[in-house]
Amino acid sequence: MRIAVTREVSAALPRCELSHLPRRPIDLALARQQHRRYQETLAALDCRIVSLPELPEQADAVFVEDTAVVLPEVAVITRPGAESRRAETESMSQLLAGYRHLVFLEEPATLDGGDVLRIGKRLYVGLSGRSNKAGVEQLAAAVKSFGYSVEGVALTGCLHLKTAATLVAPDRLLLNPAWVEGRAFKGVAFTEVDPAEPPAGNAVLVGEAVVYPESFPRTRERLEKLKLRLHTVDMSETEKAEGGVTCCSIIFDAAD
Repeated sequence: MRIAVTREVSAALPRCELSHLPRRPIDLALARQQHRRYQETLAALDCRIVSLPELPEQADAVFVEDTAVVLPEVAVITRPGAESRRAETESMSQLLAGYRHLVFLEEPATLDGGDVLRIGKRLYVGLSGRSNKAGVEQLAAAVKSFGYSVEGVALTGCLHLKTAATLVAPDRLLLNPAWVEGRAFKGVAFTEVDPAEPPAGNAVLVGEAVVYPESFPRTRERLEKLKLRLHTVDMSETEKAEGGVTCCSIIFDAAD
């Protein structure tokens, strides 16, 4: 059974952390409506939605991806780079304890799940403003016994590694080469985003389907040429908070 953990949109979302975008008004009612449709899309792709309740004082809590790295063998509870987000991990760890053995990152490590890209038994970690070398080292120690390798990846100009690159097939990445170099990912083919759509490298691979934002039609055309099963969603309001489609869920198999 495939699980998709989500969290309801916080009333504080308009006060979200921002690193690379100017602050713009966020329509909270629309954000919640779009989030429900996102959940419905995942449900239609055979995910069982497990929705955590809103954290009214935690502006970025809808972006659950950053709180944990869930592998078939273990769940690593992160230590988010933004101090304001660290309270989000408690309820996530309580939930994930029902599915996985837990390991917790500790100070001085910082790590956001949005910086962790898994390709088979390799974990690539973006060395961003939110994830540091101590986070990479502690993650590597946590997963070494399960046969995973962990490698830090240099980033330029974006919040997270998954802002710049995500899988759209088991053997293909979608990426923005201005933010991360394709050669960082050994032996993996990649498709570049349209240069006019820098944030377009964020997609969710769910089985053989790809959940993709409506905001990037030029890049979507490139993906359509690859004959991928695309399911588009409108995420305009969480995009204003530097969120992508990966950010709003943690997807894993309960039976792993």
